[in-house]
Amino acid sequence: MALRFLIIRRDNIGDLVCTTPMLRALRERFPDAEIHALVNSYNRPVLENNPDVDGIHAYTKVKHRPAGKTAAAVLIDRARLVMNLRRLKFDYVILAAPRFQPRSLQLARLLKPQHIIGYTEAGRRGAASIDMPVPYALPTPMHEVDDVFRLLAPLGVEAALPPLRVFPDPGEAKRLREALAARNWPSPPTLVGLHISARKPSQRWPAQRFVELARRLHREYRAAFMLFWSPGDNSNPLHPGDDAKAGEIVTALEGVPVLPCPSVELKQLIAGLSLCERVVCSDGGAMHIAAAAGKPILCFFGQSEATRWHPWGVPYVLLQSPGREVGDITVEQAFEAFRDLLAKSESGRCGAPEARP
Repeated sequence: MALRFLIIRRDNIGDLVCTTPMLRALRERFPDAEIHALVNSYNRPVLENNPDVDGIHAYTKVKHRPAGKTAAAVLIDRARLVMNLRRLKFDYVILAAPRFQPRSLQLARLLKPQHIIGYTEAGRRGAASIDMPVPYALPTPMHEVDDVFRLLAPLGVEAALPPLRVFPDPGEAKRLREALAARNWPSPPTLVGLHISARKPSQRWPAQRFVELARRLHREYRAAFMLFWSPGDNSNPLHPGDDAKAGEIVTALEGVPVLPCPSVELKQLIAGLSLCERVVCSDGGAMHIAAAAGKPILCFFGQSEATRWHPWGVPYVLLQSPGREVGDITVEQAFEAFRDLLAKSESGRCGAPEARP
């Protein structure tokens, strides 16, 4: 009987994207195995259409529950999911996240697998139930991709790290290609994706600077743009949106070729970024999706650690001000960084962690 694996990754979009090299390596090492993933409903589209995954199992976080659904109903659904997963009788459950993961471990124990692989830390209660432990220690700063990938060591997987991978929904990609074609733009030398949303205030670049950068890129390179943002009102405490910011940018860019692309669903963002030639964005899930789609990236970093979270495996230029506020980055700095990105991407050179003032 084929081995059956379950990868648990319950975090944000970028975290799950950074786990896709693990899935690829596991598939290459065990081509006949069944590989399943337990994720949340928010980040699930990251793995859809991925040939390395045989089954995607998703639960809804209480804070992400749809309107009209009670917290109790969400917890009942989660209990049913646990029972269904338990029936699959996994050989290995991998707690695919850095550091010791007590909540994921608690869930893994409920599934009663043959083996649990995960990080352990001295003095943490419950760690003894991880029968294939990897002691957690970082002798040097390490990227999230490297850190997660180390969990395959107990299985004898020591191959070179595969790239990040996402697979756009074919229907969404077709719809967006048709929307671009309908614009009848002159063929530009580059189609640039501008992603303007960021969860943390320190990662947000002002609307007017996106406008000024876009106008300059259009003037210098005849660039056209796909504008991506999280839809909704910015006063929403759970899911603040950038409809107002996007509207301001679109209005100010009259005469510049722009296709507005609100990301109502994550699969729309994945498909849209896959069509761009280069991407400008802040650190976050969209940045990692763009990297997984193989796009050269100009990225703005706020409080995040560049060594840990920089775009993986693609040419990039990273801007981070001394005060670690994206709002401190000027249009001139962004334009010069984009010029450098063109040179890097045309030469095929990938970036290295850097923090330009």
